[in-house]
Amino acid sequence: MDDQLLIRAYNVGVGDCIYVRIPKARKQGGRVDDFHILIDCGKKGSADLLKAALDHLKGELPDEAGKKRLDLLLISHEHEDHIKGIDPAWFDAIRIENLWMSVAMDRDHPQAKFAHQLHDMAATAMRNIALRGLALSPELQDIVERYGIGNDGAVDALRKTLPERNGVKPLYVHADLKPAALQPKTLSGATFKVLGPEFDIDTHYLGDAGPEILHGFAAATGVLAPKTGGGAVATPANISASDFERLQSRMMSSAFAFAEEEGEVVNNTSVMLLIEWRGRRLLFVGDAEWNSAYRDEKKNFAWNTAWTLRQGDLGKPVDFLKIGHHGSINSTPWNDKEDGKATEPSRILDAILPLPAGGAAPQAKAVVSTERTFYKVIPRAALLLEIGRRVGNTRIYSEHLAPDQIAGLPNYAAYEKKWLDRPQPVRTDLETRLTGKGFVDVLIEPAGG
Repeated sequence: MDDQLLIRAYNVGVGDCIYVRIPKARKQGGRVDDFHILIDCGKKGSADLLKAALDHLKGELPDEAGKKRLDLLLISHEHEDHIKGIDPAWFDAIRIENLWMSVAMDRDHPQAKFAHQLHDMAATAMRNIALRGLALSPELQDIVERYGIGNDGAVDALRKTLPERNGVKPLYVHADLKPAALQPKTLSGATFKVLGPEFDIDTHYLGDAGPEILHGFAAATGVLAPKTGGGAVATPANISASDFERLQSRMMSSAFAFAEEEGEVVNNTSVMLLIEWRGRRLLFVGDAEWNSAYRDEKKNFAWNTAWTLRQGDLGKPVDFLKIGHHGSINSTPWNDKEDGKATEPSRILDAILPLPAGGAAPQAKAVVSTERTFYKVIPRAALLLEIGRRVGNTRIYSEHLAPDQIAGLPNYAAYEKKWLDRPQPVRTDLETRLTGKGFVDVLIEPAGG
């Protein structure tokens, strides 16, 4: 255990709260110590599980100067399921030595102008819809909650409160940063590389569609703003109440579509962190998404962009993959048509997690922080089975789960039951049902160890 790298995925439902301990990788003043990292701290819904995870994490961190030392807090992107737990009160007993965020979270970044405008418009539109008190489907309610005021509090804590309290300057990371900038002063024996996002957010992740998207969003949301003091929007004098209601309904549908597009941009500007340690390669990808192929000066997705521009680092096998976006269908590149044809996404998967040759057992490992809720494609069972063919730390859950351990799982009959008799990567929701623990540990041995 003393010579193994630890990845601990806390069970926080649909969210990421991941602790990484790199053994003997911190050197300061002649003293050698472990290097401690927290990657994201969020979930959808109640924050109770996050509080429990942070309380447990404090027991793992070393005491230093009257506080618990955390060598690096890395925030992949600013969605609720990755930042909800960033409550300054919960971090009061923790001293943060380095704070990293995606460059897309830097509001002063000149090459994210369109992305920031799109985010502000989405937030305004969704908050106006929330003020109307409508009965929304779970999927639409989830989009609205993504832009809640509470999310602003976590972002403000990351940009101001925590840096001021810890005397650190946030580093907004991107793939163009020099290696020296990504090497914390105390880190020794490991190397960090950022494979995404690219520095020019607007060009790579919105492309030439940016102005058009903004114009369409503005047109779609102009009739959704409530009157002063809240409540329903006043009906204009030149239109009937029924026609105005139909217009609002159409505009609301458009607003949700644009908000989903903005959500894609945020996911695709997730930090994609590669840790190289003693001959091992570990890849953490936030909620990076993929599509069919990279296109110059068009709206692109994170995996395709990294594959095109950073293939020297991405185009090699990894020893560990943090499965992205909670196992969503669009999270890990693969041939989702399952027809065996080679595509850009399937080539990416073959590069990072190749199928073992000659019937050998897979050696790579993976974990997914997930929970089956109302989402039909989170997690995407067929994708998890495909990854299960390529990693060694799998579980055949039908052999271990008792009926009472799976009772009440939403969409179980349609989206879980028929898949549980084949190997899947370990996942936080089902492992917690099996073990009663609030986390899943993955241990990585040094190469040749």
